[in-house]
Amino acid sequence: LMFSACTASGEPEEIAPTAPKSDSGTASSSSGTESSSSESGNGGERDSSIYNLLRWVEFQGGKAKVNSVEFSFSAYSVSATEVTQAAYAEAMGGMPDQPKDAPENPVVNVSWFDAVLFCNELSKSMGLDTAYVYSSVGDKNYLQALEINYGVEAFRLATEIEWEIAAHGGTNTMFYWGTDKASDYVYYGQTSGPTRVGSYPPNPYGLYDMAGNVAEWVNDWYGAFPTKAMDNYTGATSGTARVVRGGGWSDPIKDCAPDVREKKDPLYTAPTLGFRVVYSRGLL
Repeated sequence: LMFSACTASGEPEEIAPTAPKSDSGTASSSSGTESSSSESGNGGERDSSIYNLLRWVEFQGGKAKVNSVEFSFSAYSVSATEVTQAAYAEAMGGMPDQPKDAPENPVVNVSWFDAVLFCNELSKSMGLDTAYVYSSVGDKNYLQALEINYGVEAFRLATEIEWEIAAHGGTNTMFYWGTDKASDYVYYGQTSGPTRVGSYPPNPYGLYDMAGNVAEWVNDWYGAFPTKAMDNYTGATSGTARVVRGGGWSDPIKDCAPDVREKKDPLYTAPTLGFRVVYSRGLL
């Protein structure tokens, strides 16, 4: 099985996951599910049914300037759309209440913990290790003793730097559509809830809804943004809130700019908030 994707420049490329690492044990959670100690999901067997519900764009490793600071980053692939209701339900066996039943709409009312549990399920379905390691699952899917293993090949939420590189679409303007009419490119300032993913034109990298439709959880703790060059920056080492990016369907256009940062308690949920996922071979 190969992970098929496109590079950010549009060139097709095949991404082959390496063989999964050996099991390292599981721990029972308070809700009766198993939590992962960076284990291989199913002994190397792969079920691509969830993966195939998403499309992927690959970014070659390199360097990029974000807020005038240079960051180096390892190669990664990002889902071309926000995670849909269909993909979430396929992975998790259900989903929180949605504004309406629409399989191709982005899933909403998901906490940061809900999003990372989806990432773990996607990793396990593809026979990979899991990036999120925890001891048990508590109330509202709070993950006890959570650690993030950036070194494993796995699916996870994007780091804030990965997300912003993808969102800019290779442009140097505030918005990737320049001075064109924003409403031709972004679903924002609405009152009726999210819309079908991919309903508006993608950015130059082929990514949809990086602005608007739903705001997106990213991996990082919210903290002061770096002022000096960093390698594979993964955010603050601790905190009380996780970063949210991209703006949602009810926001004004200024809040949909790729450099706007929000912060939310990781247990927070809202009909304006969803997520997309990243595939990484591991940060070098």
